Amino acid sequence: MSDVVITVRGEHEARIAPERAVAHLTIRAEGAERGAVVERMAAFSEPVREDLASRTSAGTVVEWTSQRVSVWSERPWSPDGRRLAPVHYATVDFSATFTDFAVLSFWAGEVVEREGVQLGWIEWQLTPETRAAMERDVASGAVGVAVARANAYAGAIGLSTVTPLEIADLGLLTRNDSPAAPRQERMLMAKASFAADGAGAAPTVQLQPEDIVITAAVEARFGAR
Repeated sequence: MSDVVITVRGEHEARIAPERAVAHLTIRAEGAERGAVVERMAAFSEPVREDLASRTSAGTVVEWTSQRVSVWSERPWSPDGRRLAPVHYATVDFSATFTDFAVLSFWAGEVVEREGVQLGWIEWQLTPETRAAMERDVASGAVGVAVARANAYAGAIGLSTVTPLEIADLGLLTRNDSPAAPRQERMLMAKASFAADGAGAAPTVQLQPEDIVITAAVEARFGAR
């Protein structure tokens, strides 16, 4: 009796608390004179640079970057349809990586009080070492699911010996017009709320990090007899 070929899919996922948080913020200035706007943006940026450099030296910030400086002009329209004088804009983007989320919450509440600063979003991450280990574990789990399914199918038709023939990332063994990624890490954004400690006090940012979900899916082909 020839072997019966069984083709199955295995999926697995794991959730883990984030280890790092990358805060993204933008510093923005606008006005009627281009040179003055650029100078104002630079003046708004300098205290943020100094603060992040100090925190990096102290070890509470892993790394930070300042990039994507943009300067542009727009001519707005008046209510009666006339083009008004140009308005100039200047922005610069910052990102800072924190490992202590309590420090991040305090910093975020402080930085949003600075003139010209807009806090964008918080991106939760794992360290490269943890991510690589989790991906290995999740991929192994997906293979284990595929093996268990193949054995279940074989047992259902009275066969007892299952031999692996092929295993591949999702979509490589069978045609799939929209194949999913073999390993996917979902890094959810921060949920944040603002609360004041008392009258006149600066708001504190209460961060609620979501677990990072890492998934894997494989396809496998087995011979059963």
